[in-house]
Amino acid sequence: MGAPSLKHKHLVLDQRKINAAKRYFGVQSEQEAVDKALSLLVEEQRLNKALKPLKGVLKGDNRPWPYR
Repeated sequence: MGAPSLKHKHLVLDQRKINAAKRYFGVQSEQEAVDKALSLLVEEQRLNKALKPLKGVLKGDNRPWPYR
């Protein structure tokens, strides 16, 4: 991903979702919770891209891609 490019943003977010993210990641700050959630999303996207070529390779695996 390269070096982080930090920018100030003003966002209107659902406080319940932020609180849930803080609990999930075990962090105190809202900024850290949002950053970890975005990092998790980017990592999931990277993994999905890497695994896509394996679609259908496992015998008997009839689940639609992407797995959920």
